[in-house]
Amino acid sequence: MKISDDIKSVYARDPAARNAFEIITCYSGVQALIFYRLSHQLWKWQLKWLARFLSTLARWITGIEIHPAADIGSRFFIDHGMGVVIGETAVIGDDVTMYHGVTLGGTSWSKGKRHPTIGNNVVIGAGAKVLGPIKIGNNVRIGSNSVVVKSVKANETVVGIPARVIKKTSSKKSGKFEAYAVDQNIDDPTVIAVNAILEHLHDMDAQIKKVSKTLKLNDKSDELSDDLEIESK
Repeated sequence: MKISDDIKSVYARDPAARNAFEIITCYSGVQALIFYRLSHQLWKWQLKWLARFLSTLARWITGIEIHPAADIGSRFFIDHGMGVVIGETAVIGDDVTMYHGVTLGGTSWSKGKRHPTIGNNVVIGAGAKVLGPIKIGNNVRIGSNSVVVKSVKANETVVGIPARVIKKTSSKKSGKFEAYAVDQNIDDPTVIAVNAILEHLHDMDAQIKKVSKTLKLNDKSDELSDDLEIESK
């Protein structure tokens, strides 16, 4: 059963989790997901008003809004949860982790597919916005507060506004979990380029100081020579 798998998956992703009772009663992300599983089934039974009412009730209780028509896979975990929005045509794969403030939103008012499709084993950091009918591949990491408006290939890490690829991630699951989709060892090409420019400017400044010092010494030497000539006369 997916709800059981959702609860069990919390242990692997949150060291603060102690038992199932605590997870069910204290984790708003899990509570919202239980509401979603029920409302999604009602939606499939064509009880759409009841499904929407249940999802609205869940939003009041948890601060998380998941449309009952969204398609969410197994072992989905929303950590902290507050402010998460998942739109009607969003599709989410298995083993996905999402933090607070994330939006899977649309970019148009036209009917049809207008929300993202998220692959398996994806981590979406706090405050990230993934917008439009784009595809996010398996094992992707989306950094906190990023805005993703274009599809992302599998095994990539993206950050920024708009999001850009900064590294490839391993296609294999490892014991290392990148909280908030951020790795401390990430080398951002933009940061590297800016640091190189700053280093070059520092070198230029040092060279200018040397030249200035040399010119001042030459000026003093010329002044001394002029004084000696005057005295000799």
